[in-house]
Amino acid sequence: MRRDTIKIGFVSTFSGPTAVIGNDMRNSFELALDHLGRKMGGKPVEVIYEDDGQKPDVGKQKTEKLIQSDKVDFIVGYIWSNVLLASLKTAVDCKTFLISANAGPSQLAGELCSPYVFSTSWQNDQTPQAMGLYMNQKGVKSVFLIGPNYAAGKDMLAGVKSHLQGRGGRRGIYGVAEPARLLGRAVEGAQLEAGVDLRVLSGRRRRPVPQPICAGRHQGADPALHRVHHRRIVAAAAEGKSRSAFPARRNGSTTCRTSRTRSSSTTTARSTPACARPFTARSPMTPRSSINSAVVAVKGDTSKKDAMKAEMEKANFKSVRGPFKYGNNHIPIQNFYLQDVVKDADGQLSLKTVATIVKDSQDRFHDKCPMK
Repeated sequence: MRRDTIKIGFVSTFSGPTAVIGNDMRNSFELALDHLGRKMGGKPVEVIYEDDGQKPDVGKQKTEKLIQSDKVDFIVGYIWSNVLLASLKTAVDCKTFLISANAGPSQLAGELCSPYVFSTSWQNDQTPQAMGLYMNQKGVKSVFLIGPNYAAGKDMLAGVKSHLQGRGGRRGIYGVAEPARLLGRAVEGAQLEAGVDLRVLSGRRRRPVPQPICAGRHQGADPALHRVHHRRIVAAAAEGKSRSAFPARRNGSTTCRTSRTRSSSTTTARSTPACARPFTARSPMTPRSSINSAVVAVKGDTSKKDAMKAEMEKANFKSVRGPFKYGNNHIPIQNFYLQDVVKDADGQLSLKTVATIVKDSQDRFHDKCPMK
């Protein structure tokens, strides 16, 4: 049955320590809708936001509510891979389009792929794979990998290991440690074992880097910190703590200022959030564009699911994340770039693209997806 509105459910984390990410995403999505006049296909857009509390069971319940009670046409959001995996079946069974703005678990790219599920970010392994290639180019001989012990962290560590070559014997040291109190002991032990050639790749963590990494410099080691994602990388550079470039999936220079970006538009209150979190602040804009392209294609008739799916598969829209195309599993095929933190002409910290690490990267699980 055709409705007078386009209903979108948005599941993210709006409470607790990581609410800063969810709030950025909500602000971004609201700003993106403002740019469309809050209409798609000539119909007003209604958005229902739900807080998953960073808990898979809660995320699943909120997804069920949005689909079964609120009868949304689309669901967007999902920061955490374990929350997305818990919520996936309900959306697929009910044939409700789900677009992940961030989470990219390997299962979603492989055996759990679905015609009704799209990603506008990546498969979790892809950026770490680019990091592995970069470290090969730098001649890194040993590495201690740190990441959270859950779906995304495991994917990321597996991703860098899959592309990091062995040099001079041992390929590296592998470790997953949570909570944070265990990380310091793990890194300290790795330093003693690896000696002066220890390098650290930090996966997706929101706690400070363990003190033994810094203390290693006083013990004769000079560990380099390589981060897969650039959250807080600008703040670290400002304090003189970051010395390495990192992979990113978007080309171009992104200026990061310590204050909120000023805007001359009427949406100043929802202007681009803090520069230390540039990706999460922008990530929901692409799902908005994807949904809008589908709704416009069917002239607002969201019952035409096959036509909407076909339009979304084209990725035929402009996006702040740069151009991309979809693989058979609805995961983006995209370039990954080496970026560094530099000062611009105004003395402000910016992210500068240094080189292209890999072109047209397709995730390594797409051949396990039954969609062809």
